[in-house]
Amino acid sequence: MTTGQKNDSFIENIVSSEVFPFSAEELEAAAKEKIDTAAFGYTRSGAGGEETLRKNIASFDKYSIVPKYLNDVSVVDTSIELFGRTYAHPFLLAPVGMLKITHEDAEIAVSKAAAKYHVPYIQSTVSSYSIEEVAVASGNSPKWFQLYWSNNENISYSMVKRAEEAGYEAIVLTIDTFMFGWREEDMRNRFSPLREGYGKANYITDNVFLSTLAHDDHDSVIQEILQNIYHPTLNWKHVAELKKRTSLPILLKGVLHPSDARLAIESGVDGIIVSNHGGRQLDGVISSIDALPAVAKEVGREIPVLLDSGIRRGADVVKALALGADAVLYGRPYVYGLAIAGQTGVEKVLENFIQETKVSLALSGAANVQAARNIHIVKS
Repeated sequence: MTTGQKNDSFIENIVSSEVFPFSAEELEAAAKEKIDTAAFGYTRSGAGGEETLRKNIASFDKYSIVPKYLNDVSVVDTSIELFGRTYAHPFLLAPVGMLKITHEDAEIAVSKAAAKYHVPYIQSTVSSYSIEEVAVASGNSPKWFQLYWSNNENISYSMVKRAEEAGYEAIVLTIDTFMFGWREEDMRNRFSPLREGYGKANYITDNVFLSTLAHDDHDSVIQEILQNIYHPTLNWKHVAELKKRTSLPILLKGVLHPSDARLAIESGVDGIIVSNHGGRQLDGVISSIDALPAVAKEVGREIPVLLDSGIRRGADVVKALALGADAVLYGRPYVYGLAIAGQTGVEKVLENFIQETKVSLALSGAANVQAARNIHIVKS
């Protein structure tokens, strides 16, 4: 069956079945009806006046695809290769912490849904289920581990070792969250899921972390996590040391400046994720898609460059690939799917996004991801 036939069949199945929300806007509205105000606000909101949150999405509108036709796109191959591994689609699930505020099954449901569609899942340090629990639930499906640095460096090294032993395939060190951004929505709701214990699973299952506790009651555990997760001293020396501690590829998430991309390469980093944390850290910064071309030019394909923040549509994936990304990270929409219907909801979101991405590639004139890198983009 060709790509066109598969797409027609996919559309017919949708027409004849109950319609699940398609767009990010519809998913957001449906999720708002399913979870409480504080949990929804935490998931949806950005930092400050949310300029960056809005800009991440709006900036994609400035880039237009110039399609080339009369290419054979009857079979579209969306596979990519990263660090010697082949993945079925040009996107990964972005790390989102404390998912139990959204659904009881949290990371377990998300990782199982990702496994069904062979999409790599990036698990957050501040998860509601541990590294090992997610590994068991999702089997041999591809998984990466996102690391928030700890002031006690041995906790960081311990978590990385656990991820490596559990079969995770890469480490994503987030560099823009050494302190939390100014998040007014959470302040209004007086809500901190970390303080309420939704992100403690990887800590309370870590022997190094547990050895630092004077008491093991809830308040003591949370206070120790908070003392570790704020690390304004994080610098390039830590990156170099982390590189020595693991055989896994290390990617830096949060790179926006080309000079940071160059320093990352010089520090032996294996990949870069252009990201402003979905607009949740510093408000008023450049959108991720606007930062991508300069970073990609600086890197010059020496190491993979991924894009995070603002991806909502299959056409967004095409634009990112054409502007220099090797893959993208997909975030809030799958969380809304989780809120709506647990694992089934995430699966529906992924199914639709995969199909939309294939259609967008084909209609742009690209039969594969390599061809997508040659798509002409104009900026208005």
